[in-house]
Amino acid sequence: MSNWPAPCLFLAAIAMVVCLPASRSARAQQQQEAGKIVEQSLETIKRDWAAEPRFDCSERDTDKNGIRTFQDIMLYGSQYQKLIAVSDKPLDARQQAEQQRKYEHAVSERRVESKSQRRSRIGKYEAERKHATNLFLELSKAFTFTLAGTGKVNGHDVYVLNAEPRKGYRPPSMDTRVLTGMRGKLWIDRASYHWVKVDVQVFRSVSIGGMLARVEPGTRVEFEQQPVSGDVWLPSRFAVMTRSKVVFVFNRQTNEENLFSDYRPAQTSLASGESSE
Repeated sequence: MSNWPAPCLFLAAIAMVVCLPASRSARAQQQQEAGKIVEQSLETIKRDWAAEPRFDCSERDTDKNGIRTFQDIMLYGSQYQKLIAVSDKPLDARQQAEQQRKYEHAVSERRVESKSQRRSRIGKYEAERKHATNLFLELSKAFTFTLAGTGKVNGHDVYVLNAEPRKGYRPPSMDTRVLTGMRGKLWIDRASYHWVKVDVQVFRSVSIGGMLARVEPGTRVEFEQQPVSGDVWLPSRFAVMTRSKVVFVFNRQTNEENLFSDYRPAQTSLASGESSE
């Protein structure tokens, strides 16, 4: 910039002064627009996740125990996971037969369980789903969003939103306390307002569990969705990398990834709890 002609430097300086108030106004407008986009997207994601029990899928999990692939099957009101591959290698004939026996045993057990047993099992499954859903929906309360622009992700035209901790946010639970030390981005489909991708990470230490533990910078959560049927989108990838310290001495690190694919309508008779006979 030092090589610019003097008149250009003078005009640039004036432009910087004149644009300062406009920049604040523009930022407020971007936040307002982003808030409307997020609000509309929340209704969409609620509908998406309410539809999830209507589908079976394949799930590939990677964690400290290695790589395992499952068929996620809706079975009489809750999900059953049937192992189909280890380290990306299909099970051999003996292992397949063993997994099939376990699946058939689960079908038989759930078919004849009492009403109270079924309510208890399904209630636990629904509580887990509600807990996971609420954690994601809490993002809208924990963050202030700013519209950063538009782009393209996984073939979708998207709004790009920056997320920063909201001043005065009070986390309602231990699980959500970590949000106070996170920032990230949210990519929302411009046509349908489905969430395409979420990427949030810890940038400052956050104490959890009183003074016994804290979550450290380097902790990161990534989430992606895909269209599966009509206007329904469901998860395609969920990854968590945690960096934590217990009693400020013991360091703990985890890296987990779940990939979801091959969504298909669940077998109605088994999924709904009606007898297939």
